[in-house]
Amino acid sequence: MSSQDVLKDASTLASYNVLLQVMFRVLTFLLNAFTLRFVSKELIGVVNVRLTLLYSTLVFLSREAFRRACLSGGSGTNHSWRQVINLLWLTLPLGILWSILLVCVWLWLLEAPDPQTVPYYGPAVLLFAFGGLQELLAEPLWVLAQAHMFVRLKVVAESLAMIAKCSITVVLVVFARQWGLYIFSAAHIVYTGFLVLCYTVYFLQFLGSKEATKKNFPLHNVGDLLPCIPLIDWNLAQLTWSFFKQSFLKQILTEGERYESFYVFFAKVLERGRDVESQKRDEVAIAAEVLECLLKLVLVIGLIITVFGYAFSHLALDMYGGSLLSSGAGPALLRSYSCYVLLLAVNGVTECFVFAVMSQKEVDKYNLVMLGLSVSFLFLSYVLTWWAGGVGFIMANCLNMGLRILHSLLYIHRYFRSSQWRPLRGLLPSALTLLALVVSAVVTALSERVFCCDSGWFFRFVHISVGAVCLLIVLVTVFFTETRLIQFIRTRLLPLYTKKHR
Repeated sequence: MSSQDVLKDASTLASYNVLLQVMFRVLTFLLNAFTLRFVSKELIGVVNVRLTLLYSTLVFLSREAFRRACLSGGSGTNHSWRQVINLLWLTLPLGILWSILLVCVWLWLLEAPDPQTVPYYGPAVLLFAFGGLQELLAEPLWVLAQAHMFVRLKVVAESLAMIAKCSITVVLVVFARQWGLYIFSAAHIVYTGFLVLCYTVYFLQFLGSKEATKKNFPLHNVGDLLPCIPLIDWNLAQLTWSFFKQSFLKQILTEGERYESFYVFFAKVLERGRDVESQKRDEVAIAAEVLECLLKLVLVIGLIITVFGYAFSHLALDMYGGSLLSSGAGPALLRSYSCYVLLLAVNGVTECFVFAVMSQKEVDKYNLVMLGLSVSFLFLSYVLTWWAGGVGFIMANCLNMGLRILHSLLYIHRYFRSSQWRPLRGLLPSALTLLALVVSAVVTALSERVFCCDSGWFFRFVHISVGAVCLLIVLVTVFFTETRLIQFIRTRLLPLYTKKHR
């Protein structure tokens, strides 16, 4: 597959991922706003924080290393893909071990919530862990789908699963609210079950079909999805172990990030462990261009979120949950988090590239860096949380993320130092874009002080209108000044995306 074809599929996958994330955020927002009318905020908090953290930690530690290693390229033959499948099935026993450990922590080391306010906490912990294990059953199929860019499969599977989850939640909240955490446990199991079902049904009908033959798909029947001999590729297993040590440390540093779609692109276009001079010139050129424009894209989006998140945090929380959420520390936490989103986005792209091109030796060395960052993060979290509460914890995350970005930027600079490409220019927005953002930040902050949020809906609407005008000015400025980014979207992403759907 050529780099242009990989870019085409990666851009389509990224577009679908963005749409999915937007849809999930909107549905989650509406679902939480609805359920707050029927159940206590304490119960919602336990679900969205403690139980969701249990689930995300379990699946992240069980599968992230396998995903990164198995999507690194080099698994093009039928023989090697059989070994990849064998390796991926190890996610399930690993998940069982992690679930036992994490369930013990959640049940006996963490303080249990008040059973009168949050009933059925113990069974909910077990059910959320079971949901994570159930999702791991689809892991070999998920990696196959990602590696071969089956982008529509992910959209359909996750959309159906999310719709089913929301439907179950709404019905049970309305008609069986006394079930407490059983409501959200049932919805979670339905969600993971739908994911497994969709991937299983798809591959059952795809394997051995004319479409599979046309695409030269390396597996031919259901039996090829089961463990077999030869067992595993030990080089791939060693790389997985390196990423596993890293993923464990990353889970200490943050809750873990969403998997970046363009990691697949960089991993397929550039050869892991080889310097830029040893790579194909055309491949390096397109990788550098994509990296630069991705950095510019996430930087602009992140700055917009930071600027407008500051002025509209109070209004958003007030509209979402009333004075229950908008009073107290809620707005300050959301404003702080909007700054963290910017760093999270930039780090996602830089680490996406770095982890795709690092050699196994470099990954092992970086694990030592992550160990140091984890120690400093725990110390900073303790000190800053004691000093500034929840805002302090977000500040500790920002500092941690900034250090990770700095390490990645230094690696990228060294990687391209001997070449003509300078992809880090993507982190330098135009002067007019920065000016538009600064003016918007000042204007919307003044608008919030004057119009929001205790003077009625008319003045709220005025504040929203001021924000909309400022946002429009920023977007127009970006369109006319960030010409390289706009040209990249027009000439590379949009034509390829359009051809994909003709």
